[in-house]
Amino acid sequence: MTDDRPSLLTRRRALLGLAAFSLGACRSKQTPPSPVDGLRWKDLSFPIDEQRALVLTPPSARPLPVLVALHGRGESGRGLEVGAFAWRDDYGLDRIDRRLSAPPLTGVDLEGFFRSERLAQMNDSLAKHPYEGLVVACPYTPVVADRSEKGAAPFGRFVTDVLLPRVRAEAKASTDRAATGIDGVSMGGRLALFVGFAFPEIFGAVGALQPALKPDEAPVFAKLARAAMDRQPFALRLVSSDGDPFLPAVRALAAALADVKVPHQLVVTPGPHDYAWNRGPGGAEMLLWHERVLRRWPAP
Repeated sequence: MTDDRPSLLTRRRALLGLAAFSLGACRSKQTPPSPVDGLRWKDLSFPIDEQRALVLTPPSARPLPVLVALHGRGESGRGLEVGAFAWRDDYGLDRIDRRLSAPPLTGVDLEGFFRSERLAQMNDSLAKHPYEGLVVACPYTPVVADRSEKGAAPFGRFVTDVLLPRVRAEAKASTDRAATGIDGVSMGGRLALFVGFAFPEIFGAVGALQPALKPDEAPVFAKLARAAMDRQPFALRLVSSDGDPFLPAVRALAAALADVKVPHQLVVTPGPHDYAWNRGPGGAEMLLWHERVLRRWPAP
């Protein structure tokens, strides 16, 4: 587990990074999504399901692992296109994907929200195994009125039965369960846990970034994780930050997972619960961890 307390310098960097990002975030919300680069991204529509997804498709001579990445609540009320484009346009996924391909990462790449030890671990991993990329499917993530496992089920079936088969066909990606992961941030992190735990036969890795949980829900999620792990083992990781209002709930879930003996990793970085964190540690941690795990390489 990585969970050190931030230094004064790190806090200052975080404040500067947040201030700089806030101006950019305001501008980005006032402009429509930018055009799709057909060489790296595919824009997929699913009219019957009233869905849309933007898919990162890096060039590769062989089938790449697939990651389903779910966005947060802020984009869900702004239309299918804004939601589907959130990881690229609001969260900077393209930038961090390119930086992982050209290490070493720096504190600037993480928007100033970093600890030297963790940054060194990430760069050590990249030195040992160069980053080869992932196909990242970014569907519109709906607001589910029923916040239970049952409420998440219809979206989960769209992901497994409709989204993944088409993404694999369009991107010529791996169809291997061990090379398929799901993750998400905030509301999307909560849904990623529900969907991942419901379909362990589909996902070899399940992650959540700053998942929108309550502390008293920890035993419920831990029970679901235990049942899923008994059906088919998978890699599991939780990521939060010291300024995340959901951090107490994430720590409670980690403790509940330990109580029921579910293997998992918990990473806590510096930073707030906002776009700046998504653009820095959030996206970097998500891409690097899944790319390592889905290739069966050691993860930092």
